[in-house]
Amino acid sequence: MKTEVLLKEMGLELPNAPTPVGSYIPVQICGNIAYLSGQTSRINGVRRYVGKVGAEISEEEAYLSSRDACLNCLAALKVAIGDLDKVKKTVKLVGFVNSAPGFNQQPKAINGASDLLHKLYGENGKHARSAVGVAELPFNASVELEMVIELAD
Repeated sequence: MKTEVLLKEMGLELPNAPTPVGSYIPVQICGNIAYLSGQTSRINGVRRYVGKVGAEISEEEAYLSSRDACLNCLAALKVAIGDLDKVKKTVKLVGFVNSAPGFNQQPKAINGASDLLHKLYGENGKHARSAVGVAELPFNASVELEMVIELAD
C-alpha cells in the first residue's frame, strides 16, 4: 500500500478502474509483464480535458490529462494484480496526444504521466517512452496512454 500512500501525500487518489468502451480487456498479463490498454483522463466516468492540445486544451492541461490517464492505468492495474506495490519497473509508456495543427510539444504533455511514475516508483518508475501527435482520439480525449509494466515475482 506504499504506492497509494504516496499518491495520497501528493493529493491524488486512484479513481475507479475505467470500464472498457470496446471489445478489449484493460490489462493483459504474460508471465511477469503487464500490458495496459489505452486509457484517457476520464475519471470515474467524467471526461476531462477534452479537445485538441494547442487549441482547446493548453499544454498545462495536457500535462494534467496525461497524469490522470496514468492514474486510470494504475487503477486498472490494481484490479488485475491487487496491489500496486507489486510493480517492479515501468518498462514502456506510449502517449498519444490529440494535437492541433502546429502543436509539437507532445513530450511535455506526456511528462504528466512520466513525472507521476517517477515520483511513485523512483528509478524503477523511469521508462522508455514515445510521445506521438495524432489527428484524433476516441471521444475527443486530449491524451491516451498505454503502458508496459514488469511485475515482481
